[in-house]
Amino acid sequence: MEELKRVRREVAHKGVTIDYCEDTMELPNGRTVIWDHIDHKGAAAVLPVLPDGRIVLVRQYRNSVDRFTWEIPAGGLNNREEPMIQAARRELMEETGYTTQKELEFLISLNSAPAYCNERVDVFVAEELESGERHLDEDEFIDVKAFEVREIEKMIFAGQMRDSKTVAAVMAYARKRRLP
Repeated sequence: MEELKRVRREVAHKGVTIDYCEDTMELPNGRTVIWDHIDHKGAAAVLPVLPDGRIVLVRQYRNSVDRFTWEIPAGGLNNREEPMIQAARRELMEETGYTTQKELEFLISLNSAPAYCNERVDVFVAEELESGERHLDEDEFIDVKAFEVREIEKMIFAGQMRDSKTVAAVMAYARKRRLP
């Protein structure tokens, strides 16, 4: 494939969690175009598994899709140098109140929307959970509930669960564990 070249990246808007950029790209045919780019620090997510095999999900309102969603706990990195596994542990405790002394197991790494965003989400599995106190951010209003993997799969195939990191994490986990 012929080479594409980024000639310039300009930050059009600096946001709280993302920066919106306009990239000037030189195409193989010599034309120049502007492409949108969202710059993201990255995020970590965790699939919390209870001893009975149920998965803990969080329900929260998502403004961009204007609805409540069930998701695995996740959040952005505090800075680009923060280890993903550390962020996953933090989000697990903050959003669900659960912690674990066991090492988190890496499951998958995702690019959430590679057409226009560089966000990378690393997903970990947390087992041997111990319940504790949640520490929600002041703008978070989150419900917590445990589901069987089959329940989540039904929600996915019924179109009731569309959060990509959650869909990918649950399906990868079920496949890796060879769950029925």
